[in-house]
Amino acid sequence: MSSHHSHAQAVLAVVHEPGGARPGAPLVFELCGPLGAAEAEAVADRVAARHRAYTVTLDDDGTGRRLVRLAPTGTASGERPPALSADLLADLLAPLSAGTVPVTGYQRELLLAAVTRQGGPGRHIEQLCWNWTGPLDTTRFTAAWHSVADRETVLRASFDWTGAPLLVLHDHAPIEVVRHRHATVAWSELLRRDRLRGFELHRPGLLRVTLLDGPPQRSAPARGPGHGPGPGPLPGTRAATGPAPTRVLLSYHSALLDGRGAHLLVREFYRAYLADGVVPGGERRPDIRDHAAWLQGRDTEAARRYWAAAAPPADAAVRPGRDGGRTRFTGAGRIQRRLRPHQTSRLRSWAALWGAGESSALHVVWALLLYRAADTRGPVPVSFGVHFSGRDLTLEGAADVPGLLGNPLPMTVTVDPAAPLVDLLRQVRDAALDLSSYPWVSGDRILQWSGREEAARLADTLVRFDSRPELPEVLRAELKAQGIQVDVPQSASGDTSLPVTLVAQYDADGGLLLTATYDRAELSDADASGVLSQCMELLRRLSDQQDERVTVGQVLGLLESGEVPRMARQGRRPRTVALAVLRPGGPHADVVCLVAVPGVPPGVYESLVQEYEGPERIVSLSLAGDVRTPPSALPELLGPGRRLVLCGCGPAGRVAYEIAQGTAARTATATTVVMTGIGGVAESARALARALESVRARTV
Repeated sequence: MSSHHSHAQAVLAVVHEPGGARPGAPLVFELCGPLGAAEAEAVADRVAARHRAYTVTLDDDGTGRRLVRLAPTGTASGERPPALSADLLADLLAPLSAGTVPVTGYQRELLLAAVTRQGGPGRHIEQLCWNWTGPLDTTRFTAAWHSVADRETVLRASFDWTGAPLLVLHDHAPIEVVRHRHATVAWSELLRRDRLRGFELHRPGLLRVTLLDGPPQRSAPARGPGHGPGPGPLPGTRAATGPAPTRVLLSYHSALLDGRGAHLLVREFYRAYLADGVVPGGERRPDIRDHAAWLQGRDTEAARRYWAAAAPPADAAVRPGRDGGRTRFTGAGRIQRRLRPHQTSRLRSWAALWGAGESSALHVVWALLLYRAADTRGPVPVSFGVHFSGRDLTLEGAADVPGLLGNPLPMTVTVDPAAPLVDLLRQVRDAALDLSSYPWVSGDRILQWSGREEAARLADTLVRFDSRPELPEVLRAELKAQGIQVDVPQSASGDTSLPVTLVAQYDADGGLLLTATYDRAELSDADASGVLSQCMELLRRLSDQQDERVTVGQVLGLLESGEVPRMARQGRRPRTVALAVLRPGGPHADVVCLVAVPGVPPGVYESLVQEYEGPERIVSLSLAGDVRTPPSALPELLGPGRRLVLCGCGPAGRVAYEIAQGTAARTATATTVVMTGIGGVAESARALARALESVRARTV
């Protein structure tokens, strides 16, 4: 794919007057930006192609302003034009790149959690690490990753969340590769700094690689990824002899890729490295564009009927701890436990005896822990999220598409202490089979189809059983022929918007490694450790339950001597409104109101106030907690003859538009609104300034 736009990275802005249009009149948007005729036509063409309900024209009002007019084709005479939709705003202000595709439902959840800074910095960064033993040519290593980015569309993607969230597809993307010499930084510090650094989601290049060289070594006991000043063997790997390996750290954003997708990219990188830095073949298809088209073609009727009945009931047990007080902690915690290979083998054999897999055994244990924490008696529904990769779709070639194709889906089963344990095992097995038909259904759709509150949470915990694509033996042999030995990449971090995520994967020796990542504001380190320890205790002892008459209650009795963990209950974020004067302006100057909501890039409005030299009075209106109604004090800012200009950057644009609509309805006068796309601080501030200068020029 290719782009002919010279301003692909520019932040666009539009000026609009909602409520000022006559009944039946078109929606009119002035395009503000470093746009030539070709770029302005590209914006109009994009809107026309994606919004068939409008007749779109681009013209000049005689003063040099470029106006996009959208005349609704189905509006009857006397009717007002429809309101500005999130999809329309996204297409008006999307970057002038080669293309965009809608994000998946799960991507939207992760993206919005990230841009609204839920959980703090580094919360949504995933990390894989492994050892590389043998020669490593940094130039060839870097070239190989660049070649993979040229082949894989997902690595050239960024995000736009101005209106309806989009994946923006670019022609090129940088892949940062940095190599550190031994002892220049401790491994644990490198992991921490890399997580906190995060990514600028509006820019392509949402994956980076860091190398840390190690000293020569003879042999050493296996160490965890958070220990020691330099690279040592990863958990579950054997200690090496001879030259110390270089440790490789791969970091990416959780809204871009899942773990399987990252492993697929590592496999492609090895092919490129072995081919002198250039991966054979052209651009991959199918890719995330084909997946987006496949999603749009889904018939949702069967899924709608299923989820109307299968969504978790409001009284389901969903928390792994009983209600407790505040933890007084913040941030994310991470702990691990491991079943030894022979224990893992026994668990697998026990599950197979009853016609299930070890993932079903893990689901049974987790359901038991949720039931126990509910402190109840008799049969009770329990619900938790189960992650499906989405790689078994009917889309041909989906198994090898890197991206975020799947979803966590809520599994609901009934735990009855009097029922046989085997019945619960078969219940979770069958529930997983039912869910596997709908890996493309997002949580917001489930809420909608089941009639639940839009802001409700379907589950408080997530259980994920990771399946990694194996490195082909021929590829491993080719690496070995060049003197290179590589370990299986292991996760060094991971997080979720939920209070607890439990990830299961096999280590190099065949043991089952469980990693719990949790919100320390809801679950203390001690209680999280208790949850995981009790989970491991049940997994170890399930294989002893050979009699099909063993009941759920008898198995729960194995934990009778252990305390039930405690968990803080988080309330909803309060709705807040804050109005502040940032610059007084002249005595009769117009008022510029900067609308701030979660997701506006930090620093944009501060930069505008510093750089914009207009005479207007500038105020900020900060809204949090899904507030949509402007404060009663807002009209008081306007004196006789003053005009109100509402400005919104990114997601604040549509909120500014809604406020402008309400203000126009109350005052019977048109209120001007300025809306911009997403970009860097300086670029976004410049876009706002260009639009404000155009507004001011109308009255000068």
